[in-house]
Amino acid sequence: MTNLLLAVIYLAFISLGLPDSLLGAAWPSMRPTMGVPLSWVGGISMIISAGTIVSALLSDRLTLRFGTGKLTAVSVGLTAVALFGFSVAPNYWVLALIAIPYGLGAGGVDAALNNYVAIHYASRHMSWLHCMWGIGASVGPYIMGFALSNGQGWPWGYRYISIIQIALTVIIVFSLPLWKSRDDVVSATSREGREVDAPANKVENVSETESAAESKPVKPLGVRGVLAIRGAKEILVMFFCYCAIETTAGLWASSYMVGHDRIGKVTAASLASLFYLGITAGRALSGFMTIRFDDPTMIRIGQVVLGLGLIVMLLPLPGNVATIAGLVLVGLGCAPIYPCVIHSTPSYFGTERSQAIVGVQMACAYTGSLVMPPVFGLIAQHISIALYPWYMLVLLVLMVLMHEILRRKVPVKIS
Repeated sequence: MTNLLLAVIYLAFISLGLPDSLLGAAWPSMRPTMGVPLSWVGGISMIISAGTIVSALLSDRLTLRFGTGKLTAVSVGLTAVALFGFSVAPNYWVLALIAIPYGLGAGGVDAALNNYVAIHYASRHMSWLHCMWGIGASVGPYIMGFALSNGQGWPWGYRYISIIQIALTVIIVFSLPLWKSRDDVVSATSREGREVDAPANKVENVSETESAAESKPVKPLGVRGVLAIRGAKEILVMFFCYCAIETTAGLWASSYMVGHDRIGKVTAASLASLFYLGITAGRALSGFMTIRFDDPTMIRIGQVVLGLGLIVMLLPLPGNVATIAGLVLVGLGCAPIYPCVIHSTPSYFGTERSQAIVGVQMACAYTGSLVMPPVFGLIAQHISIALYPWYMLVLLVLMVLMHEILRRKVPVKIS
C-alpha cells in the first residue's frame, strides 16, 4: 500500500510540473488572439504567483482540517478547472481572473505534498520526486507544441493538460484511504516536535506526555507563530535566496549569453536549457547520493557546486566555454538544495509544525521567484548584464550564511 501511494505521489509531482512552463510556451500564440502587448504576460504570471503564496500560507490550516489527501485532490482539481478555463477564455481580463484559482491550486498541492513526503519518506524520494517535477515541466511545452503543430491552436494545449489533471484528481480521490491511514502517523508522532524544542534539563513522564499530546488539539501556527520558532527565519531566508537564484538563472540565461557572450538568439535559447537539464539530472543523481549523505551535507555539496559554477562563469576562458560549463554546474548545484531543505524541515522543527513552516517556505520561495529576477532586470538594464553571475553569487553567500547559522541554532541530528 505504501508503494502504491508513493506511485500516486510521483504522478502528482509530474502533474505539478506540467502547467509551470505552459504559459511561457503558449504566450507567443496567445498574445495575438488576446490583442495585448507582449509584456502583459507578466501580469498573468504575477497573479498566479500571488495565488500560490496565499494558498501556501493557508496550507497548514487546510491540511489540519481536511488532511493532505483531500487537500491535494481539491488543489489538483482546481488547477484542472483553471487550465480548462484558460482554454476557453475570450479575452485577457477573463484570463487574469481565471489565473486566481490557477495559483491557489498550485500553491496548495505544492506545500502539502512537499511536507507529506518530508515526513513519511526518505530523502532520496524527495530528490527523485522533484526530478519528476522537472520532467513534467519539460513535457508541458512539448504538449503545447503538439497542439500548435497539428493546427489545434493553443487552447487545446491547455485542454490536454487539463484532461491529465482531471485524470490525476480521480486517481487521488480513489487513493484517499491510503492517505488517511498514513496521516494518522503524524498525530502519533507529533510529540517529536515538542521534544525537539523542550529544554534539555526538562524531563517529563512519558505517559503524561502521551496523554497530553493525544488530548491537546493541534492548532495552526500562522506566520507569526512560525517566525517565533528558533531557526525558522534562517531557513526561510535560505529558501528565498535559493528560489531567487534558480529563477534568475533560468530567466536571464539566454539574455546573458546574447548580451555578454554575443551568442545568437536562437543558439542562446537552446543553450539556456542546459541549466534545467543540470537540475533534472542532478536531482536524479542526488537521490542516490542521499543514501550516503544526510540532508545538511547534500545542501553544502550543492552550495559548493553552485558556487563553482558561478566562479567558472567569471573566468576568462576561450569562446563560450565559461558560460556553458558554468550554467551546467549551477544547475547541478541547485539540484539537491530545494528537496533537501524541505526534507530536513521536520527534523529541525518537528512533524507537528513542519506543515506550517513548509507552507511559509513555499510562500518565501514564490516571493523570491517573483521579486528577485525583475530586480536583476533593472540592474541589467541600468548597469550591466555582466553582473548576472555576481548577483547570484551574493544571494548564494547569504544562503550559505543562513544555513550555517541554522545548523548552530538547531543542532539536531538529521538523517
